[in-house]
Amino acid sequence: MAAEASRVNERDAATAQVIDELKALYKEKLLPMEQASKFDYFHTPFMTDAEFDSRPSVLLVGQYSTGKTSFIRYLLGTDFPGQRIGPEPTTDRFVAVVHGDDEHIVPGNALCVAPDLPFRGLEKFGMSFLNKFEGSQLPNKVLENITLVDTPGILSGSKQRDDRGYDFVQVCRWFAERCDMILLLFDAHKLDISDEFRTVIESFKGHDDKIRCVLNKADQIDRQRLMRVYGALMWAMGKVLKTPEVLRVYIGSFWDQPLLYEDLANLFEKEENDLMSDLRDLPRNSAVRKINELVKRARLAKVNAHLISYLKSQMPSFSGHAKKQKELIADLAKVFRTVHKTQNLPIGDFPTDLQAFGAKLTELNFTKFNKIKQKHLDQTEQLLSVDIPRLMEQLPRQLYDRSNEMPVNDVAAKMASIATTPPPPPLSSTTSYSRENGGAAAEEEESLPDVPVEPPKPKAANPFAKKAEKAANPFAKKTALVWPPGEKKAEYDALFATFNPNAEGKLDGEQAVEALQSTDLDQDNLFKVWELAAHRGDGMLDSEEFALAMFLVEKVKAGEELPDNLEPDWVPPAQR
Repeated sequence: MAAEASRVNERDAATAQVIDELKALYKEKLLPMEQASKFDYFHTPFMTDAEFDSRPSVLLVGQYSTGKTSFIRYLLGTDFPGQRIGPEPTTDRFVAVVHGDDEHIVPGNALCVAPDLPFRGLEKFGMSFLNKFEGSQLPNKVLENITLVDTPGILSGSKQRDDRGYDFVQVCRWFAERCDMILLLFDAHKLDISDEFRTVIESFKGHDDKIRCVLNKADQIDRQRLMRVYGALMWAMGKVLKTPEVLRVYIGSFWDQPLLYEDLANLFEKEENDLMSDLRDLPRNSAVRKINELVKRARLAKVNAHLISYLKSQMPSFSGHAKKQKELIADLAKVFRTVHKTQNLPIGDFPTDLQAFGAKLTELNFTKFNKIKQKHLDQTEQLLSVDIPRLMEQLPRQLYDRSNEMPVNDVAAKMASIATTPPPPPLSSTTSYSRENGGAAAEEEESLPDVPVEPPKPKAANPFAKKAEKAANPFAKKTALVWPPGEKKAEYDALFATFNPNAEGKLDGEQAVEALQSTDLDQDNLFKVWELAAHRGDGMLDSEEFALAMFLVEKVKAGEELPDNLEPDWVPPAQR
């Protein structure tokens, strides 16, 4: 036992040393470039020591009465200060549930200035938000390993958005950028996603790897309806996230009351064990997550510095500053493409919201921008190529022993135990409370809409053709294969957006030609790329066809020969 404890302490000490060195590297090599390029104004505030030293955190988001607060109570095994639970909208504020020596509520203003908590950056949202932000502190074994953030239940309509007094979506995004996991909670009885909830989920773009879904209150419906609800949830989330990857959805009933449908007990227990295992891994992977977030921040800071430097270089020497500045902001997409091409920066590292970036630029004077310093670029490059890999090598192979992992609730009293999974510590008895609808609610069966099939259209002429004698390419065989361009789809989508697609989400002939000509391929190769990518023959490129075109361009630049016909696994998913 003593030897094992010594190994655990060594792993913890090695991890702490890596975090300390990560802090020093940020201050020495990345912070100077952020300060020179106004990174805190365009993106997020400068990082503090508390953000590096903080425990991993979990953000819970969902519409009202989906069980967010009940989930926290269930996880902790006890009530917590400021807890509000009920079928009506009860949580009207952001609540950070943190570890402490005693139980009390910490006001938002005090929470932001606490030196050991990573919430100082929330000051930028003003008093209207801070009055709706509080900390719930209590001694709890679970909170020794993670911090939980509860959010107000999201309602439909504009009234709630107008009455809040702060930007709810941006606050959620602030937490999402810093948390280790995002749990989207859904009620099995109401899967509708309101406009504001959709906007919040879309604001999490770039943090998709953190998102998990929890289908709560699943014990209130029978097996057949649960199958339908699960399918409807997956379909709805696919429409919101616009990604071919499938989210992990945990199904269960996260409270301390008996299950209504006992035949699902085994399923719920297995799902709960998977979720709790996911939560246990957060402390173990926290150091890796912090390194990963710093890498993403460094890449964004590098792009931001180049953009600021380019805008500065385009300003005239004597007069006409205001006019030139307006021209640059009006054609920001061209600015992004120019910097992307001249500096060879991945388009996926650029800001995705051109409108928001342009709005911030209007408040500044470009003549006062700083030109990028080679010293800052060298330091950032060294950070990414030398220092970060070295830190990854220093991390212990197993940061925490499984015997010392975060405790979770025991549901063995309600369900049959799973032999392969050791039961966690028991949940202390707590006061019961009623759930909305008082049990099972009638659920209307919904059928998913059929995807309309468009009639075939005559094939448009290839704009890169030397003579119009090429026969139409045959369509590739439809198959459920992995789509190779999908690996860089997010990067291609960001580049696609800079060419201003039309209302149908497509690039017309002129825009598509401009996009492909910017790749600097010769006409013969452009002809073949167009034949393969625009094989539907409508003379336009949608986002998938554009991604395929860029994929083919990269193959040509890598020296590969393009086939005469589209490979089966290259066919865009929407056309299979």
